[in-house]
Amino acid sequence: MLATLQRLGVIASFSRPAVSDDNPFAEALFRTMKYRPGYPKKPFASREDACTWVDGFVGWYNGTHLHSGIRFVTPNDRHEGRDVGILAARRDVYAKARSRTPRRWTGPIRNWSPITAVRLNPDRRDGCMLH
Repeated sequence: MLATLQRLGVIASFSRPAVSDDNPFAEALFRTMKYRPGYPKKPFASREDACTWVDGFVGWYNGTHLHSGIRFVTPNDRHEGRDVGILAARRDVYAKARSRTPRRWTGPIRNWSPITAVRLNPDRRDGCMLH
């Protein structure tokens, strides 16, 4: 297998820790891709068909799919600064709901403050993220 990969110009990876382009990160993205509705059940008929499908997936992933790591906004919203307004509106909705029916709430509302730093491989010591 390794010889075939080398012949094809593929660099083998051995799951190095804290390397963002290594297997675990690619596999997580692939899982998101293959469990997405519309994932093809058969091989693509052509390279162009594959590129078209992947372009659609990337558009959905960045522009429609809500990411839990950035408080359920899209990467496009985050990169273009729209997340601040979206999260403020959510905070208002939650605060109003809590004030209308406080008995339904056992604690504070969810934290809807914008995420300020996004890192694939944060440097962690003693559970703290270093910048």
